[in-house]
Amino acid sequence: MKFFIDTANLNDIKEAQSLGVLDGVTTNPSLMAKEGITGKNNILKHYVDICNIVDGEVSAEVNAVDYEGMIKEGEELAELHEQIVVKLPMTKEGVKACKYFSDKGIKTNVTLVFSPGQAILAAKAGATFVSPFIGRLDDVSTDGLNLIQEIREIYDNYGYETQILAASVRHTMHIVNCAKIGADVMTGPLSAILGLLKHPLTDIGLAQFIADFEKGNK
Repeated sequence: MKFFIDTANLNDIKEAQSLGVLDGVTTNPSLMAKEGITGKNNILKHYVDICNIVDGEVSAEVNAVDYEGMIKEGEELAELHEQIVVKLPMTKEGVKACKYFSDKGIKTNVTLVFSPGQAILAAKAGATFVSPFIGRLDDVSTDGLNLIQEIREIYDNYGYETQILAASVRHTMHIVNCAKIGADVMTGPLSAILGLLKHPLTDIGLAQFIADFEKGNK
């Protein structure tokens, strides 16, 4: 399973990259605003800065809601860097734009997916990635992980090459369970990735090793 980090914070991206396990980055207008990045030129430059840190795909989201606007913005984003993936909303216009970019060989990520039917349409339109938001489903008392499982079954049934990108990952067990179910990619905060490192028995064992070494080597 690929590990993406969901942020616009360059320090978090650098730390995740330094672990040697980072495969890409996803971000969106909300995450850009959270980091105080506003204005078209600043946002475009920030995407390039992210691409210069990581080796893998970087999802850059369009702001337009109409087909023509999505095409214009998406083409501009794709020209920024070869690692850019054009991120499109799961709407009728977004699916049409996905097909347009897929036919041109431009990678796409269809986002805000909350049902198997939406995931089928994204795959039919040739999306590179489909992003089911598991955390947001959990927030409304719906099993987000079950959606991943349903999409996995459907894609396997028909050989769709679209990668399932589990988005809105909130914590470490989301990552573990997505891996068990068969998500191709997960994207979440740095804290969730670092959480995989933690286990009390590791800490206890290491402390014991250090104590024993010091006893015999003073």
